[in-house]
Amino acid sequence: MDLRKLKKLIDLVQESGISELEVTEGEEKVRIAKHSTAPISNYLTQMPASVPQFAAAAPAPAVVLTPPVDDVPEGLVVKSPMVGTFYRASAPGAKPLVDVGQAVAIGDRLCIIEAMKLMNEIESEFAGTVKAVLVENGQPVEYGQPLFIIA
Repeated sequence: MDLRKLKKLIDLVQESGISELEVTEGEEKVRIAKHSTAPISNYLTQMPASVPQFAAAAPAPAVVLTPPVDDVPEGLVVKSPMVGTFYRASAPGAKPLVDVGQAVAIGDRLCIIEAMKLMNEIESEFAGTVKAVLVENGQPVEYGQPLFIIA
């Protein structure tokens, strides 16, 4: 697809008020998405009559549970490298991989994060003692969310 067509598609998305457009031409596929802070209802009222209108449900807000700042001991923070589900043990009912007060070395397994049906072992980046586990077993975690404090 040449640049002139892409420019026209981008202009079409900007002028029409739609938030997303996907075009397939042969084996080439282009998706143009416009992100805005305007509510979805504004888009529905601004769309031309020729464009079918569908009601869209608002996405649920992400919930990230972190302990109060006063309760977190000082130390090095191990953060989640991905979005997924946090597990302290390698199997349901098994002993946690690490507990508070346990000494860990660089490369020791701390937890498992399930993402897209894959179990990802999270290893310690630091040597020291686990001072806090900041996430409950089975809870969702976000990228960059603090998981452990090691001092």
